Amino acid sequence: MSLFGLGNRNQKTFRPKKNAPSGNKGAQLKKHIDATLGSGNLKEAVRLPPGEDLHEWLAVNTVDFFNQVNLLYGSLMEFCTPTTCPTMSAGPKFEYRWADGVQIKKPIEVSAPKYVEYLMDWIEVQLDDESIFPQRLGTPFPHNFQDIIKTIFKRLFRVYAHIYHSHFQKIVSLKEEAHLNTCFKHFTFFTWEFHLIEKGELAPLIDLIESILHAH
Repeated sequence: MSLFGLGNRNQKTFRPKKNAPSGNKGAQLKKHIDATLGSGNLKEAVRLPPGEDLHEWLAVNTVDFFNQVNLLYGSLMEFCTPTTCPTMSAGPKFEYRWADGVQIKKPIEVSAPKYVEYLMDWIEVQLDDESIFPQRLGTPFPHNFQDIIKTIFKRLFRVYAHIYHSHFQKIVSLKEEAHLNTCFKHFTFFTWEFHLIEKGELAPLIDLIESILHAH
């Protein structure tokens, strides 16, 4: 069973898997990620490899984390419904509304599955946009690339926050908690290493995050 596969039992993904951006370069970096993850040291695995371009590294990892969250959420789709989760929440204190600034300018309250659907569509449009995620080696990234990435990671975090707060018991009953925890640990180390999410945004899972970061 691979780190990112949920075994053979359930290979449903919420969206088709995305390939690494920027052609061969992305594929090489993806191999580096897989190789370093195999070593089990997630803290080391997230670091920028020597001599590599920061934007390339952020881009390949963004695709990877998008695929991971897709797979995780895909395994919960039958349990996360508009009836069970009428709002996109992370415990009683946090509720997320959807706006993309284009089609939906004013934040709207939607069910958790609808929020995740909007989110994945929104991320996918950006991953497919070559002016944001260039496919050709040497094509420059946009000047606001890190801001775009930060918004993607901030919103992907909300899916983890919802899963932990609303569906953790279900994950335990499916015996997937070790997989969920490993994925989230990898996500936490990566976003922390590159300062991608403001601390205030992490509040719904801050205890878990601090225990991950300070574990010896």
